[in-house]
Amino acid sequence: EELSDMGDVRHLVNKLYMALNVDQHQVMKERDILAQIEDIKSQLAPLEKKRESLVTAAERRTTILAWAGLGYMALQFGFLARLTWWEYSWDIMEPVTYFVTYGTAIGAYAYYVLTKHDFVLPDVRDRQFLISFYKKAKKLGMDVERYNNLKNRMAELEHDLRRLRDPLALNLPQSALKDAAESQEAPLAKAQKHIKNLLGLKNEK
Repeated sequence: EELSDMGDVRHLVNKLYMALNVDQHQVMKERDILAQIEDIKSQLAPLEKKRESLVTAAERRTTILAWAGLGYMALQFGFLARLTWWEYSWDIMEPVTYFVTYGTAIGAYAYYVLTKHDFVLPDVRDRQFLISFYKKAKKLGMDVERYNNLKNRMAELEHDLRRLRDPLALNLPQSALKDAAESQEAPLAKAQKHIKNLLGLKNEK
């Protein structure tokens, strides 16, 4: 039994040593990640301001174009209606409206040929937004590719930081993985208490 207890003690000492080393490594790793995050935030700050102004301008232009399209359709409808009921008759205007409709279909197909995308209005709006955004970004000298790379790197670092702070991801003794609500003791204190119990010592209050 004594040999078994001593073996358990050695095992716990090894676990304790591992826990201390892992904890030190986690602290150093967390500091490094936080430093990188702060550096990226400082680089992103001026780019974010430019991006906000570009998004506002691109949204405004896209909205104006959308309303202009609606105005053109309303104007076309009114013009054809006047020609049909006031200037001429339906017999004369019927082939005209047919060609107008067919011309619209040709325009939609031409859009597909040029862009390799279907003429779907939400997609058309998004495409126009991106065109306006990148065009204005080029004028302002904003490096969109660098901005995207920084945002991707930031997301990776934040993901690594969340994993690093997850107690289930650490290679700690099992007692250190219990919920904090059940016990507020640190992993080191738990390991020390377990060793004392195996040696037959009383816990210090």
